[in-house]
Amino acid sequence: MSSENEQADGGVEGAPPEQLALIRESVRKAKTPRAKPRTWRGAALAKELPVARVLVDKGVLHLDRYFDYAVPEELDAEAQPGVRVRVRFGAGRHRVRDGRREGGGLIDGFLVERLAESEYSGPLAALAQVVSPEPVLSEELLGLARAVADRYAGSLADVLQLAVPPRNARAEQRASPAPLPPPPAPEPGSWQRYERGAAFVESLASGGAPRAVWNALPGPQWSEELARAVAATLASGRGALVVLPDGRAVARADAALTALLGEGRHAVLTADAGPEKRYAQWLAVRRGSVRAVIGTRAAMFAPVQDLGLVALWDDGDDSHSEQHAPQPHAREVLLLRAAQDKCAFLLGGWGCTVEAAQLVESGWARPLVAGREQVRGAAPLVRTVGDGDLARDEAARAARLPTLAWQAVREGLKHGPVLVQVPRRGYVPRMACANCRAPARCRHCSGPMETRDGGALCCGWCGQEESGWHCPECGAFRLRASVVGARRTAEELGRAFPAVPVRTSGREHVLDTVPGAPALVVSTPGAEPVAEGGYAAALLLDGWAMLGRPDLRAGEDALRRWIAAGALVRPQSAGGTVVVVAEPTLRPVQALVRWDPVGHAVRELSERAELGFPPVSRMAAVSGLPEAVAEFLRTAELPPEAEVLGPVPLPVTAAGRPRRAGAPPPGEQWERALLRVPPGKGAALAAALKSAQAARMARGSGSGAGVWVRIDPADIG
Repeated sequence: MSSENEQADGGVEGAPPEQLALIRESVRKAKTPRAKPRTWRGAALAKELPVARVLVDKGVLHLDRYFDYAVPEELDAEAQPGVRVRVRFGAGRHRVRDGRREGGGLIDGFLVERLAESEYSGPLAALAQVVSPEPVLSEELLGLARAVADRYAGSLADVLQLAVPPRNARAEQRASPAPLPPPPAPEPGSWQRYERGAAFVESLASGGAPRAVWNALPGPQWSEELARAVAATLASGRGALVVLPDGRAVARADAALTALLGEGRHAVLTADAGPEKRYAQWLAVRRGSVRAVIGTRAAMFAPVQDLGLVALWDDGDDSHSEQHAPQPHAREVLLLRAAQDKCAFLLGGWGCTVEAAQLVESGWARPLVAGREQVRGAAPLVRTVGDGDLARDEAARAARLPTLAWQAVREGLKHGPVLVQVPRRGYVPRMACANCRAPARCRHCSGPMETRDGGALCCGWCGQEESGWHCPECGAFRLRASVVGARRTAEELGRAFPAVPVRTSGREHVLDTVPGAPALVVSTPGAEPVAEGGYAAALLLDGWAMLGRPDLRAGEDALRRWIAAGALVRPQSAGGTVVVVAEPTLRPVQALVRWDPVGHAVRELSERAELGFPPVSRMAAVSGLPEAVAEFLRTAELPPEAEVLGPVPLPVTAAGRPRRAGAPPPGEQWERALLRVPPGKGAALAAALKSAQAARMARGSGSGAGVWVRIDPADIG
């Protein structure tokens, strides 16, 4: 007898008589006593389709498959595909009674399908409980989750934890509103500024599925243009999904959609909403009450019915990369959805990533850009300050700020706020040529060169030391590393303009908007608030701190952040000026001056193709304790084309500091190996790594010496 049954007669100690009487009366009025999850012994099974195939919520790779359970007759009506269930898992063969397996622990799962008979020849355990009759896992969502799990060498259960929000009973019991009829097709509006913009909107409204990479013009119109694309899709009777990097961008898109379509046309899915509100919105989407969804990366799995458009804004933002296993990127998930649902695809941003350029170069998507005259009319004037200018500038040597920047701030404060972008703390510079500033690369694998603890020069990928490095561009032999001095520079600005208010926006406190009155707004990259009427000027300080990061994407990311800040500045015709403190001969700086992120991404893509860098090649990172990584690489059956780079030691996580996903625990010395395969072999690499990790877990090798596997890591050096 269970403890619950033992307490049934004795009641709850101290409970009032009225409560006990109410409990007894409820039991008497029950038509048929519901069997508890562990008391299906002897119960009759469903007459039709008595077998339920269940995905158990066990996110371990060697259990990444379905399990069959018997369906009791009392659960026959509720046990439908897609519902949440509870099952007993882990019962042994020796615990069989009346032809049914018993025992094991209760865990959650999803009922995938009903079958007439099981492929398993032994006795089946019974479904313990149907948690809710609400079908939350559709066939389309299951297929997407499986594709994502295979793409990232993860388990299906882990992906579904990201895709299906936790249940909230109160939200589930409320009915969703009735769906609204499709709205009328919108006018192209500001989409006419782009060469194929009007045609793109018209194609969406007519039921087409165009695929485009959109290089947005500077200014605040991007949210309205995104709203018009969604409205055109809804006008065709289909659904739309938009994923944005953060809550501030979601708020702007939300306001634009509400202004264009009114209330009740779209749902907002963000982590800021409480669990009940978020689950209610998610259910409204699943039930078909709402056909448009906007949200942060968790919304990439939203179950939009009859999906006609998936859109992503600013795919280079770090927020689009999920931190929980298997760490999928929103761009790749939406690409899978576009292929699975045969719907339209829109990848937009002020900048342009190499992955976006590859989509255009391959012909899979079309470019959606404005003419050069439109770009010049919308962009601010960009001026540069390089090392030579700083060396000749007395003011820069004394106050750490060049004269040109002083003049831009002083002039800008006469007309409105001035934005000052400073690099985040913690940017670690990589090595570069002291003469021409070209990044130092390894001769063996083209990885970034670095020095550890002031020692010998070595590669950050394969670990090989280099004693006779020289620059392939200019032949020089000297190296340099940039110095981060952003905080002191910001303090100098505050002292130089004591009568001007100074506002800060960063990790601790991020501002959404600032007034149009004169003020200094000091912000870290990605936290720039929007100014009413636009900024009069912007200073992009310590460019070397961003360009010198030990990362393959340092130049691309620096340009993206610079352009995002410059897009908030007034056009050149209205006096808008951007001053960037970086060497003007560098490619990202030149692209900023020309306001040409697409050209920069195309050239970067061609160079990565020559060197075998992602995204042209596919990479995976394997990290863990040295002996665990060595064993993993020895036992994994990698594709013949796979190239192993490393392993090399990872920086030790300091005690008391937050641990990033995949980083070693504080005090432990981990190593990382990079695996590289040519185009077309990414799926084989992911499958091999998943099989090796599953075999390792099944053997129990992972206990105490885990190995972290990540496909397409964002920070490969």
